[in-house]
Amino acid sequence: QAQLVESGGGLVQAGGSLRLSCASSGRTFGTYAMGWFRQAPGKEREFVAAISWSGGSTFYADSVKGRFTISRDNAKTTVYLQMNSLKPEDTAVYYCAARRVPVIATAEYQYDYWGQGTQVTVSS
Repeated sequence: QAQLVESGGGLVQAGGSLRLSCASSGRTFGTYAMGWFRQAPGKEREFVAAISWSGGSTFYADSVKGRFTISRDNAKTTVYLQMNSLKPEDTAVYYCAARRVPVIATAEYQYDYWGQGTQVTVSS
């Protein structure tokens, strides 16, 4: 069973950057596809980005494409989300998720493990 711990959230001005990290304690991290989701106040949680077990495939929500980059380091059992050109509408709690299948997915139910979330606030 994987335990996921996110870090790197905070307060940033519009146009700024943040890098989120998600560390996994699972020994099988390298076989999991990973994803990032977010939930803004009063809204449902939504898909942000996903990456395959090897990092060879990635997929992004249209709202973040070209601004966010997902990556992973299997040796460090960590997945990252580099967020550039941040907008106030990116404000949300960001969650890391893992699925026991190596290919990427975009739906919440397809993920097996979740982190506790990290707050990202973008001021205008």
